Amino acid sequence: MTDGHWHLADLPDQTGRTVVVTGPSVGGIGHTTALELARKGARVVLAGRTPAKLAEAATAIREQVPGAALERLVVDLADLGSVRRAADDAARLGPIHVLVNNAGVMGTAYHRTPDGLEQQLATNHYGPFLLTGLLLPQLLAGGEAGDKAGDTRDTRVVAVSSQFHRIARRAPLDDPRDTGGRGRGRRHRRWATYGETKLANLLLTYELDRRARRAGLPLKALAAHPGFAGTHLAANGQYGRARGSRATILDAAVKAVSQPAAMGAWPTLMAATADLPGATYCGPGGLGEMAGLPQVVTSSRASYDEDAQRRLWELSERVTGIRFP
Repeated sequence: MTDGHWHLADLPDQTGRTVVVTGPSVGGIGHTTALELARKGARVVLAGRTPAKLAEAATAIREQVPGAALERLVVDLADLGSVRRAADDAARLGPIHVLVNNAGVMGTAYHRTPDGLEQQLATNHYGPFLLTGLLLPQLLAGGEAGDKAGDTRDTRVVAVSSQFHRIARRAPLDDPRDTGGRGRGRRHRRWATYGETKLANLLLTYELDRRARRAGLPLKALAAHPGFAGTHLAANGQYGRARGSRATILDAAVKAVSQPAAMGAWPTLMAATADLPGATYCGPGGLGEMAGLPQVVTSSRASYDEDAQRRLWELSERVTGIRFP
């Protein structure tokens, strides 16, 4: 990173490290994240909603990296029960060195999950929070294992946020199960809600890193955003699919004016592997952070509000029923 930017060539060897990547579907930034880490020798755990999607992702990776060490973990982050079952299954993996909370939904229509949570809040915030807490013992074991082996590479949790966090007027600190204020009796603000979930990603990244440091734990928390990347996320959010009629048109329009999805993954790879302190935020270095080579960037003033960080953390513990670290 001699020029202040991170290059794919800067990605170090990952042999001996286990990395969990949520949302690795082909065509998304999670897929490129998993691919490049596998290319560098990591054992990559593909964590997604359906066995079929995971099989497709694994096949695509092995087409480029025939010897890739891949595992699969079925998890639906919108369903807290599914997250708990996935964490039980993940016990077989042993120590984990990096957890990349990449999976998310964007701008979806109003829907309440079986847990009574709005879908975007559940998928983008509460599910990843619970998964991180449940996998924490394995992440801490990864840090201790690295120390014993003389490996100076630290253990990390990486949250994938978005420039949309800047549109959030406030942190999502209301009771998420109270439908009186944000339920069917009031118009669903899909983009405002999405922005709040992406602000939540940053608030809890900074809070997790501070708590880990205070507790003396071998763990760092960092975040990244992809800029404007040509993925299927917008079409999936609007229409529940990336192909067919209006979805195809929107998907094509996004890709026409955005940087490739692969480049959108580079800030995540930087956050996951570069020699950086905790609470670092990585994003594209181009105009408006929309595209370009990754570098260290800053997030909105609201994301650095320590009171909001603490309150959201405590609310998340109450909603998910887990306390950590």
